[in-house]
Amino acid sequence: MFTASTYSGQEVAPSLATHTGAMRKNIRPVVPGPGQESVWDYPRPPRVEPTDERVVITVGGVTIVDSTDAVRVLETSHPPVYYLPRTAFAPGSLEPAAGSSFCEFKGVAGYVTVRGGGQVAESAGWFYPEPSPGFEALVDRVAVYPGKMGSCEVDGETVLPQAGGFYGGWITSRVVGPFKGEPGTMGW
Repeated sequence: MFTASTYSGQEVAPSLATHTGAMRKNIRPVVPGPGQESVWDYPRPPRVEPTDERVVITVGGVTIVDSTDAVRVLETSHPPVYYLPRTAFAPGSLEPAAGSSFCEFKGVAGYVTVRGGGQVAESAGWFYPEPSPGFEALVDRVAVYPGKMGSCEVDGETVLPQAGGFYGGWITSRVVGPFKGEPGTMGW
């Protein structure tokens, strides 16, 4: 149990009130309720952790993933990103896509197009073929942008996509923000 304090007129947990990143940027973190996590308590650099939550992804009305073998990447100010084994995706649902990007922590990412039920989501997923040290758990795993899928669920709850188009976080009732990607957060 925590004792709340005040930060910019809003009640916050002590760990959040002293989070230098939040204070420097005048951010008002939401106090997590029972069973919730604050993205402002996530670390930077990010942490990778296994989860046995059931993850279901549909595209074009077809289930392309139904798995309890996932890892979550948790990074300050971001909702979790779920990475699933390539082998958990339905055959033919992933195909290579052009482009790459660089994460200062995880390394160089490649992209995949996701298909299901006659629907095509171009460059809707990404992976790290050779992740940086500390992120080896991401080898042979793929993350998807939930906003480009038909639906993504975690333990039966439909996920909301992280705002902004670039980030791929999965927002559930389990996490509270505010989240990077919302209007006005580009400098976070």
